[in-house]
Amino acid sequence: MGNNLLAGKKGIIFGALDDKSIAWKVAERCVEEGAQITLTNAPVALRMGAIKTLGEKLNAEIIPADATSDEDLEHLFTKSMEILGGKVDFVLHSIGMSINVRKKREYTNTKYDWMHKTLDISAMSFHRMMQCMWKLDAINDWGSILGLTYIAAQRVFPDYGEMAESKALLESFARSFGYHFGTEKKVRVNTISQSPTITTAGSGVKGFGDFFGYADKMSPLGNASSEACADYCVTMFSDLTRMVTMQNLYHDGGFSQMGMNPALLEK
Repeated sequence: MGNNLLAGKKGIIFGALDDKSIAWKVAERCVEEGAQITLTNAPVALRMGAIKTLGEKLNAEIIPADATSDEDLEHLFTKSMEILGGKVDFVLHSIGMSINVRKKREYTNTKYDWMHKTLDISAMSFHRMMQCMWKLDAINDWGSILGLTYIAAQRVFPDYGEMAESKALLESFARSFGYHFGTEKKVRVNTISQSPTITTAGSGVKGFGDFFGYADKMSPLGNASSEACADYCVTMFSDLTRMVTMQNLYHDGGFSQMGMNPALLEK
């Protein structure tokens, strides 16, 4: 049962692939809370995933878009405004991909053309998305833009590779563009730093099982689930958080504040 926190609001969800995706859970919760949405992902991801099922379930139109293409993004926002009947009120950026990480390439032997692709897809797409929205005047006053990130932007997680740098860049874009969006259009921009989460993409990181277990033991509340992250996103899209902007918000069961947890020493 929803509480109509997003009643009358319209939004776009980037990145839903399958029912393990955080974006998938966010889309479900947004509609449950009264929102109308469109869904988008790269054409190749649409062929690989099950997003059509989600679109049918939520009565949400799916608009293919390569988030590294200005033309695709312009079409996405223009088409979404046509479908939804006006400007949007919220957008979720849940996009991340690294060929170096997928191929288990060592950080000290990074292929730079692959790294460029990582930064373009995982971080620059956030800026492209916001710049497109700015130029098209596609978001209402007091709207909310979110990007999903991870604490590797601030701390060393060796097997996360250059995704760490891409998340640091993503968070910087949120602050910098957040200033302009806030000053000119009263729109807020934030990132949510989520716990390790069992998703199709996340599980591809080397040693993910150990990674997940370590964070779960270190965190006083344990790892935050994708469902809990969806709840947090709904809160950030709602009018209850209208004065929160340019923040990196940790949603990690307390992991980010811990130095040591005796639970890690228990046998």
